[in-house]
Amino acid sequence: MKMIKPSSRAITTGIAATALVTLAAVAPAANAAPTPEKAGPKRASTLVKDLGTKQTAGTYLDEKSDSMVVNVTSASAADAVRDAGATPRMVEHSMAQLTSVKSSLDGSGLMAGTSWAVDPKDNSVTVSTDNSVSKAELAKVKSAVSKFGDKVTLRQAEGTYSTKITGGDAIWGDGGRCSLGFNVVYNSDPSKHAFLTAGHCGNAIATWTEDEGGQTVLGDTTASSFPDDDYAIVDYDSSYTDYPSTVGDQEITEAGTPTVGETVTRRGSTTGVHDGQVTALDATVQYQEGTVYGLIQTTVCAEPGDSGGSLHAGSTAYGLTSGGSGDCTSGGETFFQPVDEVLEAYDVSIG
Repeated sequence: MKMIKPSSRAITTGIAATALVTLAAVAPAANAAPTPEKAGPKRASTLVKDLGTKQTAGTYLDEKSDSMVVNVTSASAADAVRDAGATPRMVEHSMAQLTSVKSSLDGSGLMAGTSWAVDPKDNSVTVSTDNSVSKAELAKVKSAVSKFGDKVTLRQAEGTYSTKITGGDAIWGDGGRCSLGFNVVYNSDPSKHAFLTAGHCGNAIATWTEDEGGQTVLGDTTASSFPDDDYAIVDYDSSYTDYPSTVGDQEITEAGTPTVGETVTRRGSTTGVHDGQVTALDATVQYQEGTVYGLIQTTVCAEPGDSGGSLHAGSTAYGLTSGGSGDCTSGGETFFQPVDEVLEAYDVSIG
């Protein structure tokens, strides 16, 4: 088990040694193979599927070189990745091994205030504990993960994990304030409009309004799912007619899955617009209110009232703000419900 000491920014900067090498000019071979086109996230994902989880260990975007990195465990897999235009990185642990560890943790019954996810950059399962975890509880966590050796990295999260209830625009109800995620239309009837928000918001609030005074009714919560998932759908009231497919001024045209290392943008009604990076997919978080699985983990900050707000990159919708730790002054991490799962669950589309 590797340990990461708590700090104001959980970022480790690697310093690479460089050397000056004088190269002789060599004429290219007459039949030299052409340089493969640089691979994007989709091609990298296809590579991982083709090579299998025993020869690979996840992918991520190296934004400095603007290249997709594919973790591999064999020389033959490295050659295949290189030939496909991505950057191979030899690692010790395969995705099959890491997902086995994560599955064990999913069923371990660890206490609230903990989270875990496969971190492809670290080639381990990162297990985080927040400030609500006592010394005695931390000892239990260490004992639970010790059997996994260096397949697990233990770290301290800033603050306390919270679902942060109190598009980005404020939506109000008797139970508090949350944020609108994305406007959608039903596939069975495109004239029927609704919006998505967090499930813990939908569980708490039945009728939503545009203003705190409750003068402009948006609609009623039609369905919500929390815990396990964290999403809800609200059908617009027939009297409401303004539902653009935008987040602020940014038009949203599609939904997708982010890439680890990708820069993403969150918008919420408390803190507005903030950027950060995706650090993991399929994360598990143990909130005080219950456990949520399959989340997008990021370095984007959020605060109470931002729940349900949108995560996107350009015109592509990625997620709904679920919760996290820290704040937008000292920093922190935030988890998001993947939006593509929500669209499938309710048979709706961005619109």
